[in-house]
Amino acid sequence: MTDATAEQSVTADADDKPEPYNGLPGAFPYAFRATDSLLFKAYVPVALLLSVAITLVFSFGLITQLAETGSVRGGTFTFSRSFFLFIGLLLVAPLLAPVLSVARRHRRTGSSVAYDRALAVSAFLFIGSIYLALLTSAPAELREPTQSAVVGFFYSLPPIAGVAPPLLATVLMYLTHRLLK
Repeated sequence: MTDATAEQSVTADADDKPEPYNGLPGAFPYAFRATDSLLFKAYVPVALLLSVAITLVFSFGLITQLAETGSVRGGTFTFSRSFFLFIGLLLVAPLLAPVLSVARRHRRTGSSVAYDRALAVSAFLFIGSIYLALLTSAPAELREPTQSAVVGFFYSLPPIAGVAPPLLATVLMYLTHRLLK
């Protein structure tokens, strides 16, 4: 076997293997390239930007919280710092999950446009649910007077009800993944 033939054989073997995406940072460009769904291609940069923005907001919030409670010893303040990070993770994880799921599915078994599109729809619904949660849980002094009946309805709900929209959207995203798997 000549060197040229051996080189072609190695290249053919490399083409048969799926392109690795090396974890979370590589999953975004991989999922973007691998999918044929235009809706999912639109979701990938939105998820990236929102994930980075939420991570920055929670990081700066944690720094502020640490500065305000730095001289206090443990107890409730330690729990509140951990809970703060936990809430940030609960917001970012459902944003990242569709990208990771589509990237993994394309790499391992191949995916359908219907699966990618349905996951993108459920992921966009999750983004909308974050907005509804912010409307519901906004402190009274930060609420703008409005003529909108929809916004007024969400303002009238108790702040704890702000947990419901993202929770329902996350369950919908999970069910979409499981049903179309």
